Amino acid sequence: MCCFWIFYFGILFFILGGFIFWLIFLPKEVEFKVTDAKLTQFDFNTNNTTLNYNLTLNITLRNSNKKVGIYYRRVEAIAFYKKKWFATVSLTPFYQGHKNTTILRPVFEGQQVLWLKPRDVSSFNAEKSSGVYSIDVKLSFKIRVRYGKFKTLRYKPPKIDCPLQVPLSSNGNSTNGFKTTWCDNAYFFSDRNAD
Repeated sequence: MCCFWIFYFGILFFILGGFIFWLIFLPKEVEFKVTDAKLTQFDFNTNNTTLNYNLTLNITLRNSNKKVGIYYRRVEAIAFYKKKWFATVSLTPFYQGHKNTTILRPVFEGQQVLWLKPRDVSSFNAEKSSGVYSIDVKLSFKIRVRYGKFKTLRYKPPKIDCPLQVPLSSNGNSTNGFKTTWCDNAYFFSDRNAD
């Protein structure tokens, strides 16, 4: 009977301790937004199904927590067009301290064979006429979170999704300026299920 009560109070103490720890730190999610996008090339050749591209982004990450820092151990930006992957850029790992804003600058440049359906080719031609392309960029991380002096194990949160409307730039200028776009699915603390 004595062992039961020791076990019971041990579990209760552990749960209560975790709850108090969470209340002390009460982490807020990191905010992600794309503040600038420069697209100087986005050509699709239907004869050889090749996409030629040159896209530069400024992505702002804001950690507004007072006592929580984040170690970004693996950082990747992944670009898609019509749900088809066309490029991945690996960025330098870094530590983001509390109350800190960090800017990532991925550059996607090159060519990739892309198999688009006929309706996607029609959509590409319509976007080419308008001069604005729908490009989806996802951010993939492996992180460790620092609560004061305590560090979590490394884990992979869900990918951050940044659905962009990017105007084509000619001579460094675009007819329609890029509008700052907030990214979705930023759940570092409340959901650790990788997508």
